[in-house]
Amino acid sequence: MSFWELFIIAVGLSMDAFAVSICKGLSVNKLKFKHAMIVGLYFGGFQAAMPLLGYFLGRQFEWLITSVDHWIAFVLLALIGANMIRESFGKPDELNDSFSFKTMLPLAVATSIDALAVGVTFACLSIEIAPAVSLIGITTFVLSAIGIKIGNVFGVKFKSKAEFVGGAALILMGIKILLEHLGVISF
Repeated sequence: MSFWELFIIAVGLSMDAFAVSICKGLSVNKLKFKHAMIVGLYFGGFQAAMPLLGYFLGRQFEWLITSVDHWIAFVLLALIGANMIRESFGKPDELNDSFSFKTMLPLAVATSIDALAVGVTFACLSIEIAPAVSLIGITTFVLSAIGIKIGNVFGVKFKSKAEFVGGAALILMGIKILLEHLGVISF
């Protein structure tokens, strides 16, 4: 998988965290640099840790899934993407101006569950995991820090669009993986 393909996946995965960061930015009256760092570290850290965990879980069961790995990759990415698109049409999240561990931990876990499934996909595709999770973590960190500023300045206007674009990107990557494996296309 090329750098750009991994980058597209990283951006797609980070869209949930970006959207939640926008909401966090809405909840803050006076945004400080530490708010962006907290959000970036929580979301970026969990977005990097979850695919790593998924990768190691996937490697444990690799012998079971090798013959259908392309279908697993396609289904997981399509389901995650479809869920993100569905959420983009849902009602706005409740705003909470706290940056405490109790508040940030559930948000970080909730926005990174899909990355766990992508990690399993990476195991199926024999991706070099260290660069992949680093790219995902850094991308999410940066987009989350930007998202909190956007939310603080512009409001909830971009939240649903970000989730929709992220979901569409993941679905398209899943389709690409499947079509490559079936020999329909090659990159």
